Amino acid sequence: MTFGRLAWIIAAAIFILIVNIGLSIVYMVVYGYLINPGQTESVYQEHVKIAAPYCSIVFGIPLFYFVCRWISGKWEKSFSVKAALAVWIVYAVIDLTVILANFGDLTLWLSYLVLISLSTKLISAYFGGVSASAKSRRLT
Repeated sequence: MTFGRLAWIIAAAIFILIVNIGLSIVYMVVYGYLINPGQTESVYQEHVKIAAPYCSIVFGIPLFYFVCRWISGKWEKSFSVKAALAVWIVYAVIDLTVILANFGDLTLWLSYLVLISLSTKLISAYFGGVSASAKSRRLT
């Protein structure tokens, strides 16, 4: 793997992280202004602890599929799935590092959500890579 490919893969993973966090923030703004307005800040802080893992799962599935499909389509079809899985690996390393740094004592509930989140993202990344590989075959 060349430095250029690695840079694109790392950038794609960081892009997914930023967009996923941004979409969670948008959800909380909608929740705070439209769904449950007028509460104290502590209510919203407690809600985001519960909602953020679910937002990551729901928003992460299409994000991974489309970003991995795009990034995998940049190279030859033999590298498509590898590139998509590499994006997932970089994302997973960053995500797990942040989670373990912030939640040293993971609860069983949070552990399940992390497992579901990373699993669904892995499946989405894989299918994004497969889709890019099939697309490149159609174009050649």
